[in-house]
Amino acid sequence: MAIINSFLDTMASLAAESGFAGFLVEGGWKNIIMILISFVFMYLAVAKGFEPLLLLPISFGMLLTNLPNAGLYHPEFWEYIKGTHNINYGRILQEGGLLDILYMGVKLQVYPPLIFLGIGAMTDFGPLIASPKSFLLGAAAQGGIFFTFVGAALFGMSAAECGSIAIIGGADGPTSIYVSSRLLTDNSSIGVGTIALAAYTYMALVPIIQPPIMKALTTKKERSVVMGQLRPVSKTEKLIFPVLVTIIISLMVPSAAPLVGMLMFGNLLKESGVCDRLVKTAQNELMNIITIFLGVTVGATTQADKIMNIQFAEVMALGVVAFSLGTACGVLLGKLMYVLSGKKINPLIGSAGVSAVPMAARISQKVGQEEVPTNYLLMHAMGPNVAGVIGSAVAAGVLLTIVR
Repeated sequence: MAIINSFLDTMASLAAESGFAGFLVEGGWKNIIMILISFVFMYLAVAKGFEPLLLLPISFGMLLTNLPNAGLYHPEFWEYIKGTHNINYGRILQEGGLLDILYMGVKLQVYPPLIFLGIGAMTDFGPLIASPKSFLLGAAAQGGIFFTFVGAALFGMSAAECGSIAIIGGADGPTSIYVSSRLLTDNSSIGVGTIALAAYTYMALVPIIQPPIMKALTTKKERSVVMGQLRPVSKTEKLIFPVLVTIIISLMVPSAAPLVGMLMFGNLLKESGVCDRLVKTAQNELMNIITIFLGVTVGATTQADKIMNIQFAEVMALGVVAFSLGTACGVLLGKLMYVLSGKKINPLIGSAGVSAVPMAARISQKVGQEEVPTNYLLMHAMGPNVAGVIGSAVAAGVLLTIVR
């Protein structure tokens, strides 16, 4: 009889500690909904191809973190030590789950700069060097960030939350994660995962969001402008560019140095022509590993209490405003350049000033060809597009300087 009772007690204990029991406690239904949402994001990544390289890891991280009693991620470990702005990393290493340990790369701002290293190793800054005025379009497209920063403040959000939401307007996932991980605490009403989800959602929706804005702000005549061929860029120029940009931006906005520095270092490796092994590693193995770690751990922060609230809806709403304003600012400056250049610049390339490379440039090309099928705007749009990558990193540095 004692053996039977012991067996029943053991089974009862296993049942009480199981994840199924976690669904039955107060608020457990929220975990079920979050798991269903993770399935939706998996579907969008796999079936629709919406930013699959990061959306799929993020969605699976969302699934893992919302499985009750799995113990992979503990948000309470990431609270600041009372009276300080320090986190007990020793406790995380000793007691943390797998995702807690991997999340240290996000919280210590390691993963985003390494992503930028890989982006730099894959980016050709030739179109930007050939047409330096593209810098202006890339800068203008960051206007959505700063307009939204002010707008978020009107919702009564803290400066840290305003900065984290505003950076979504740069349409750059790693930059959004970098800024939000530095500004947001565990006590914030929004989390890093919320910001990342919004950023990558709108990056995936570039082909849907941008064309109506571009067409609304331009005339058929403006969209029909055929631009001339860009001048050739020498290897010397391509070697000097990353070094010069690193020095100038790091001196002007030191907080942007980690992102811009790694971006330009990756590009210098590529353009040097003597570091093929390092370039291939940065483009492939390193980039892929960091992408997996970054996606899964950011997804782990999307626990039910951080997502299922009114703040999440506000983030999504302000995020699309930021992205739309960024697109509009780029196009409007493009219209001004169209006039000042004697109608030689197609204002559509201004929309590519957001940092969604190369998707935004392809949209400029597509909308332009709807008016003139033989028009080839892609290379002209790539200038503002890669300028937008630099611009978003600079904007991130400015926000960190202002808020911190």
